[in-house]
Amino acid sequence: MKQIFLIILAVFHIALPSYVQAQSKNSDANIYGHVIDAKTGEHLPYITIALKGTTIGTVTDVSGHYFLKNLPAGEFTIVASSVGYKPEEKKVTIKPKTNQEINFSLQEQLLEMDEVVVSASRNETNKLTSSTIVNIASTKLFETTASCNLAETMNFQSGLRVENNCGNCGTTQLRINGLEGQYSQVLLDSRPIFSSLAGVYGLEQIPVSMIERVEVVKGGGSALFGSSAIGGVINIITKEPLRNSVTLSNTTNVLEKGGVDLNTSLNGSFVTDDYKAGVYIFGMVKHRDAYDRNNDGFSDLPKLNSETVGFRGYYKTSNYTKLTAEYHHINEYRRGGDNLGEPPHRANIAEELNHNINGGGLKFDYLSPNYKHKWGIYTSAQAIKRGSYFGVEMNPDAYGKTNDKTIVAGTQYTYSFDKCLFMPADLTAGVEYSYNNLHDLFLGYKRDFAQTTQIAGAYFQNEWKSDKLNLLLGGRLDKHNLMKHPVFSPRVNARYSPTKKVGLRASYSSGYRAPQAYNEDLHIDAVSGTIALIQLDPELKPEYSHSLSASVDLYQNFGRLQTNLLIEGFYTVLNDVFTLEKIGETPDGHIIMERRNATGAKVKGISAELKVGIPDRFDLQLGYTFQRSRFKEAEKWSDEIAPQKRMFRSPDQYGYLTANYYINKAFKASLFGNYTGSMLVQHNKGYIENDIEKETPDFWDLGLKLSYNIKISKLINLELNGGVKNILDSYQNDLDFGINKDAAYIYGPSLPRTYFVGLKFTM
Repeated sequence: MKQIFLIILAVFHIALPSYVQAQSKNSDANIYGHVIDAKTGEHLPYITIALKGTTIGTVTDVSGHYFLKNLPAGEFTIVASSVGYKPEEKKVTIKPKTNQEINFSLQEQLLEMDEVVVSASRNETNKLTSSTIVNIASTKLFETTASCNLAETMNFQSGLRVENNCGNCGTTQLRINGLEGQYSQVLLDSRPIFSSLAGVYGLEQIPVSMIERVEVVKGGGSALFGSSAIGGVINIITKEPLRNSVTLSNTTNVLEKGGVDLNTSLNGSFVTDDYKAGVYIFGMVKHRDAYDRNNDGFSDLPKLNSETVGFRGYYKTSNYTKLTAEYHHINEYRRGGDNLGEPPHRANIAEELNHNINGGGLKFDYLSPNYKHKWGIYTSAQAIKRGSYFGVEMNPDAYGKTNDKTIVAGTQYTYSFDKCLFMPADLTAGVEYSYNNLHDLFLGYKRDFAQTTQIAGAYFQNEWKSDKLNLLLGGRLDKHNLMKHPVFSPRVNARYSPTKKVGLRASYSSGYRAPQAYNEDLHIDAVSGTIALIQLDPELKPEYSHSLSASVDLYQNFGRLQTNLLIEGFYTVLNDVFTLEKIGETPDGHIIMERRNATGAKVKGISAELKVGIPDRFDLQLGYTFQRSRFKEAEKWSDEIAPQKRMFRSPDQYGYLTANYYINKAFKASLFGNYTGSMLVQHNKGYIENDIEKETPDFWDLGLKLSYNIKISKLINLELNGGVKNILDSYQNDLDFGINKDAAYIYGPSLPRTYFVGLKFTM
């Protein structure tokens, strides 16, 4: 890891121009004022005040006032913004040695239609006028659903499902529009450092205490982020310091039939008086007991212990330049099976993993004073060391170790045209290099898998945009070291808004997946009292995709009642699609699954999302998806089962709801839940006599939360909350028993009925 950070520092020592190191000369030009609620007239604390197009900014204090000092001379736009309010902009002329008072009156806005997002085009853009639909999972959603990690939250987005794929180790998978997890590009602060190994348990390892928001682009509409963005892009944006604050929180979950899940976090945000530098520090400790649903002595949820620490900080090197750094460390232990108090080789079934993860990044951003030029350079890295045991029948040789290193570096430039052909436009171009080295070693299974992937990519796009129309044309050219020829992935996006309340969008993109190991291939299942290993077909070919989508986005206010209806249709064609087939056994009796190419597949569907509410009274959000995921030709996964066209673990319909009712300013009630329709899953023989396919029942997973905020003083708040998850206890009722169980035969909610209490102390 030390070598990685030396490389990062060397890159920025070379790339950082000397002129950005000089500080602005004193101008003695100041702006001050206050921000109030347009309806109540109350002063609003902690509202972000920024000089648009610069790094200059501050937040209002506890009394709702702000002060910007030593500002550069010229014509600027000053912006006041905050979650829950419509941003307000005002033009200002700044002259040396002058003071100006500029006040703001913000209107409440429940739906956050003007929120700034970055995942649509790799540039900051207004969500409402973006050429691509970007869904946002925010801090509010984390709190509503009582989520402690990202895996608990992502079910509450239209078209997304998180499912548990292993009853021993609890590996999770995020599906977008029905496609498996490896079809989605997971980003951390817009950087693709989530390697195949990181994706196995990554969603559950990331605490929400480090996340500002998660941006979701479904389908291939954001192909500029890389080859794996076939199902979509999940961009995890970490928290940035805005003001001085400290937060201590704890959530204690008690599982049905006993067992606890404890989550404690301590976070601090610290900024200098002039807001030129700041750092957000986060830390979380988690402990979860194992859970045995059917009392057979074997866990259905693993024991879990983890510690996470990290920071994100910035330094504004000038009024137009900014240096940002991020670092995170995760240490996680998980153990499933039986005899959990004994070493794993003393158990009939054991899956034990120790993860040690270190990652971080640096980026430098420059914006010219005339707003026309934007340039950034970045590098990120992550290193994972994993010690593991996947074994049955007290096998002393089932220990393994995995090392995984990922480095990403790139640069991006954007030029803003006042007019390009027929309207204003932004031209964006960049280059990106990613390197991953994976070594997965299990000597007892004669598995010594080494894989190095290197992708050199260049991308470009031109986006013409106005209030009514966006047209984006672009593409990405990748040279993957495991593929003979470079791959060009085009992208076309269009938006037309006849009025501000209506947005019509359409997109086309293509993508590919290289013939390499993905997250599922690095997991070992305990099946039928033995082990199931996945290997790659030596003749495995790349998989290619073509994706189309179209959407209608409608906004309408009825007095204080705000509504938004979004309807999206999607259609994806996969050629030479990757499948898994059981091909036999090793001399030691281990099951061999092989990753092969099928002819192709089609995934199509439609999703609808409705948001409605009155600020400070109530809000309701509903999402529902109808889809079909089918192979073009019937595919075989077992010699005992007839070939099947349906994709496994892909229901034809599913949905979610979240709702908040504000009883008063301090007291809030939240309802949240998921519905999953029937789906087809595989059930391997062992506990049962033969391999079979199971049509699962549909199920509801509902939760309720009550929270009460105690304002101890103007600067100190204490929130108390409690509730229950999976009220109906809709847990799988046909789990296998004993040593011959199929750990991969698991479906339904990941948690049984769970009671929780929590507190959050903020000052």
